[in-house]
Amino acid sequence: MASGSAIQIPSRLPLLLTHEGVLLPGSTMRSSVDSPRNMQLVRSRLLKGTSLKSTIIGVVPNTSDPASDCDELPSLHRFQILQLLKEKPYPIAEVEQLDRLEQFTNQTNSEEELGELSEQFYKYAVQLVEMLDMSVPAVAKLRRLLDNLPREALPDVLTSIIRTSNQEKLQILDAVSLEERFKMTIPLLVRQIEGLKLLQKTRKRKQDDDKRVVAIRPVRRINHVPGTAEIEEEDEDHDDIVMLEKKIKTSSMPEQALKVCVKEIKRLKKMPQSMPEYALTRNYLELMVELPWNKSTKDRLDIRAARILLDNDHYAMEKLKKRVLEYLAVRQLKNNLKGPILCFVGPPGVGKTSVGRSVAKTLGREFHRIALGGVCDQSDIRGHRRTYVGSMPGRIINGLKTVGVNNPVFLLDEVDKLGKSLQGDPAAALLEVLDPEQNHNFTDHYLNVAFDLSQVLFIATANTTATIPPALLDRMEVIQVPGYTQEEKIEIAHRHLIPKQLEQHGLTPQQIQIPQVTTLDIITRYTREAGVRSLDRKFGAICRAVAVKVAEGHHKETKPDRSEVTEEDCREHVTEDAKTESISDAPDLALPPEMPILIDFHALKDILGPPMYEMEVSERLNQPGVAIGLAWTPLGGEIMFVEASQMDGEGQLTLTGQLGDVMKESAHLAISWLRSNAKKYQLTNASGSFDLLDNTDIHLHFPAGAVTKDGPSAGVTIVTCLASLFSGRLVRSDVAMTGEITLRGLVLPVGGIKDKVLAAHRTGLKRIIIPQRNEKDLEEIAMNVRQDLNFVMASCLDEVLNAAFDGGFSVKTGLEQLNSKL
Repeated sequence: MASGSAIQIPSRLPLLLTHEGVLLPGSTMRSSVDSPRNMQLVRSRLLKGTSLKSTIIGVVPNTSDPASDCDELPSLHRFQILQLLKEKPYPIAEVEQLDRLEQFTNQTNSEEELGELSEQFYKYAVQLVEMLDMSVPAVAKLRRLLDNLPREALPDVLTSIIRTSNQEKLQILDAVSLEERFKMTIPLLVRQIEGLKLLQKTRKRKQDDDKRVVAIRPVRRINHVPGTAEIEEEDEDHDDIVMLEKKIKTSSMPEQALKVCVKEIKRLKKMPQSMPEYALTRNYLELMVELPWNKSTKDRLDIRAARILLDNDHYAMEKLKKRVLEYLAVRQLKNNLKGPILCFVGPPGVGKTSVGRSVAKTLGREFHRIALGGVCDQSDIRGHRRTYVGSMPGRIINGLKTVGVNNPVFLLDEVDKLGKSLQGDPAAALLEVLDPEQNHNFTDHYLNVAFDLSQVLFIATANTTATIPPALLDRMEVIQVPGYTQEEKIEIAHRHLIPKQLEQHGLTPQQIQIPQVTTLDIITRYTREAGVRSLDRKFGAICRAVAVKVAEGHHKETKPDRSEVTEEDCREHVTEDAKTESISDAPDLALPPEMPILIDFHALKDILGPPMYEMEVSERLNQPGVAIGLAWTPLGGEIMFVEASQMDGEGQLTLTGQLGDVMKESAHLAISWLRSNAKKYQLTNASGSFDLLDNTDIHLHFPAGAVTKDGPSAGVTIVTCLASLFSGRLVRSDVAMTGEITLRGLVLPVGGIKDKVLAAHRTGLKRIIIPQRNEKDLEEIAMNVRQDLNFVMASCLDEVLNAAFDGGFSVKTGLEQLNSKL
């Protein structure tokens, strides 16, 4: 509107309801108008209006009439709503005009009348504009407005331009008195000036474009009304960059990393936000600031408390506990000790992962688990270079960012199941991470600066070392975690598994009792494993069955028609067998069960079904040509039957059971040794010839044909099996054996002795034949297991055969043969 125009607003005024901002006199505001009432108002008044008076509407701020299409609304005067006349199709109210802009334009001596307030306001306004870049058209227009507009219109215009909140604008709008308006606007100008001064201090003076980062938008003239302008929000990203720069300077990162960050922050300041690299650089700097370069936790070095904590969390596992306590003891003596690289190797379910968590709790450190199973890209370990779209750091750096300290416990789970692909070999990438001599200078591809990992305690877990590359295995301290004995499983079940399952299923010891005899039945008849995972699942199945019984009993007790029945009348006066059968019998569910519910063998059969494993050893050794061997698998030790038969043929040796090359070679070694010693032991084939393959075919079979078998430790078992076949004598039914053989009849040591011995003990075997040089491995076996078994140390096959047959396997000497002929 023209500066000299005198516009009188009507007494009845249609109202536009908006919630997006506050419209002040002399300014413009973009408002959305897609609500029904607002749209009807725009159509009927603004679009179809024929005179200036017909297009004047009232704008009411802070009203919830949502919208989305935008129109430019210029502001003329303040007004007050006296009475709402109607609401549909759009609000119309009786209003009263509170100020008249034409009064300000007609007063020529306003500076003298307003005195110091007006002069002070004008001084601050000029100071604010002079701090801006005058080459910007919006700033030049604002400077002209300061000279052309009357002083009385300046508070409203400048309040709409500078950065203010809606609440502050509402206060200015409510100030009808001009003196009050000046008093409220001056502090806002001072605040904006101080903000610009701070901004200029934190940023270097660059090109002229630097002054464009100011919270103003172009001032528009609409309908020839002077002073109409909009607000532009100050660039919030600039404040974030300032804070980021401050964090970089105050961080304790090494000098090399600091130089890189300072260089990147300078590039970021010069970079337009529309560039894709802007977000990448900013994310990189934020990661650098968040990394714990020198932040660490203090270790708890109380060895006695650590021993108590480890004993409470885990039963057995003496090797692991001993190694952790040794680390604590050395840390007490040497503060800057590098973190060890441990590798727990053992079958599934023995607690390797949970021990790692307990180690972190014992040391008082943060714990982070990294699952490596199936990882086939080396970028998962080292990260991607920042030249790639979507690049990100590796799992090691991400884990450090997550825990926030530089000395956590990192658990590298399933390190033996790493893959390899065209994207590289992650096992090779781990060589730098797990080398104590190199990881103090670990360089992630994303960071591209060195990070010190020497204080991190790395614990790797694996089921077998066979699939771990030798170079990686050489960097780790391997600690074997064998399977549990039956006694250890019983203790673990009653200390940890059963209480955990009772808590998970909402049961109490007063509702269910599982005696140790029942636990032993579950271990021997329903699970055959090195760990305790299947055992834990069986306890869960028992708890679910009992929970159903308990819940149905509560339901029966809470029925109205049984509310007065006493507990004595509700109890089942039956024998213990009937009690256990009530878990599965529907008719007994009519009465609540007697507590606690005792789980015995009958209840196990009802809940878990018939036993999955039976003691079949003696039944399968009732004829010659069968022997029992001991095998090691990643799942623990197992017993392995070897069966042999002979038939007329052409001297062929047939091997079945999905055998590996090494085991096939062991079979050929065994038959060759027996053929060379047939006369010594008086072994003949079906035709009575000492040449065992003369017109005779031999078939060796290893049951469980779907399971791949390999390794040299079945050599003594094959020899014993074939000796039994050709001699016609039965092998003792309580004997199992393991050992590698040579062509000269020597027995060589093998691995996995503890797992193999535990497998034999689980099966009920009593005599174990092992190589003489494996005697040292028996020290790792619990004393109670060693007392139950009879170990035979063999250095040659003669000793093996003598121990495997009742009465020994006597050698026929030449003198005995001569005397018998005479």
